[in-house]
Amino acid sequence: MSADALLATAQAALRVVRGYWERARSSAHEAVTHDGVIDARRFDSAQRRMHALAWIATAIEGLTQLERWCARLAHEGALSAGDRLVLCIGFGEYLGQILGGLPMSQNELIRPSDLLAEEAAAQLRGQAPVEHFLTQGNTVANRAQLAALLAGGWRPYERFGDEALDMLRDQVRRFTEEEILPRAHAWHLADALIPDDVVSQMAALGIFGVCIGAEHGGSGLGKLAMCVVSEELSRGWIAAGSLGTRSEIAAELIAASGTPEQKRRWLPGIASGAVLPTAVFTEPGAGSDLASLTTRATRDEEGGWRITGAKCWITHAARSDLMTLLARTGTEAGKHEGLSMFLAAKQRARSDGDFPDRGLDGSEIHVLGYRGMREYVLAFQDFRVGAEGLLGGAPGSGFRQLMRTFESARIQTASRAVGVGRRALELGLAYALERRQFGRPLAEFPRIADKLALMTVETVIARELTYYAARSKDAGARCDVEAGMAKLLAARVAWSNADAALQIHGVNGYALEFEISRILCDSRILNIFEGAAEIQATVVARGLLTRA
Repeated sequence: MSADALLATAQAALRVVRGYWERARSSAHEAVTHDGVIDARRFDSAQRRMHALAWIATAIEGLTQLERWCARLAHEGALSAGDRLVLCIGFGEYLGQILGGLPMSQNELIRPSDLLAEEAAAQLRGQAPVEHFLTQGNTVANRAQLAALLAGGWRPYERFGDEALDMLRDQVRRFTEEEILPRAHAWHLADALIPDDVVSQMAALGIFGVCIGAEHGGSGLGKLAMCVVSEELSRGWIAAGSLGTRSEIAAELIAASGTPEQKRRWLPGIASGAVLPTAVFTEPGAGSDLASLTTRATRDEEGGWRITGAKCWITHAARSDLMTLLARTGTEAGKHEGLSMFLAAKQRARSDGDFPDRGLDGSEIHVLGYRGMREYVLAFQDFRVGAEGLLGGAPGSGFRQLMRTFESARIQTASRAVGVGRRALELGLAYALERRQFGRPLAEFPRIADKLALMTVETVIARELTYYAARSKDAGARCDVEAGMAKLLAARVAWSNADAALQIHGVNGYALEFEISRILCDSRILNIFEGAAEIQATVVARGLLTRA
């Protein structure tokens, strides 16, 4: 089949599977709304059905972006045999999942019955373009051919055709391969902070200011550039990717909601890397339920604020200089309206657990992975923030200010997941080519080849879905659904890639000395932070039901 014919078949398959989903959406909308408005109780009682809607929409959007990627490559004359196989296998696998069982997690599969759509699914299966990919897409032969291409050195196309973005990828990849990859596993095993010299080199490369405007010392390159930076750094170590782009959330808060003076004070330092911020939002027992936050900020006699309460899972708290801190200033507990955001300066800890600021204490939370910055519980007791520290100067605006950053945070997490998933694939492939059993490389065994092929396919789909969300954000469009989809899929792919790569390593993968053991631990957090997968599915489902 020619490239044009293949793409036309993919487009036709997308049209009919979107029709299937639209019927499921219409039925679900009717089931959980009253007078056109979502009824919270109905929605919660139908949670599995709602999440099925979100996951299937995510799979369809992933295929849509995969087809667009291949169409661009075909237009540029760059569509290789391997890229065509990625399309065929991806469509065959995801269409098969939609019709037979789409995994939300290891033990939760979505089937047409969950959407009350068995008859529509049977009709979908009978459509010619869908049938083509079900029978000729994800086949043993195609997977074996793709694995053989990988063994021969082929890799999926990754250039943007944009000189600035391609140069940025090359620059950050070179830095990662020289400074991060050779040292990351030793840092992880030692539970060490990312060394100061590496942080300084990242600052010199302009990594902390990628999304900050030039008027404040940054590059102003946008969210797609942020994805490239985070992906490449996270391929070396997820902590490097997180540190490299976590400044973006603080900067976005300040740029979008800060006073002119707050922007002048903080943004240049964040862009240069002189100021390292940390996000202080989560509390024990609250999790994603921000309306339940109890940390309180009260006015003092000098017009400033005194903050008292406890926060947990605060990343990089010891070495940070600035806290973006969410606290309750209103009187109505359990509501978002009483929350305010503070820009709270702090001193760096002198040693582990030694927080020098008056009214602030901290203790480390020891974790399986995602090391390099460390996690902390923070205790505030009359910790003082000056009047100038209230973001935007308006109390009660904190929740709305924070909500504006959620899209970026989730796109950022998706890009980290893509980088971690890529590294898992690289490690699995390298081991499968090097390790010999029964007289031949592991990569020649069909079950190993299957793993490598599907890891490659899903990494590309997650990557292109993440880039789509970033482009939407850069265009100024609302993209809560797109960002949620990207995080949902990319986090699942990172974990499944890491698990598959460790399986390829066999018992050696369970040894701490092998890098894949770290990748497995690091990948697991991606389904949890910045909104757990269940929260993301709710966000996506609500967004899909309320969009016109």
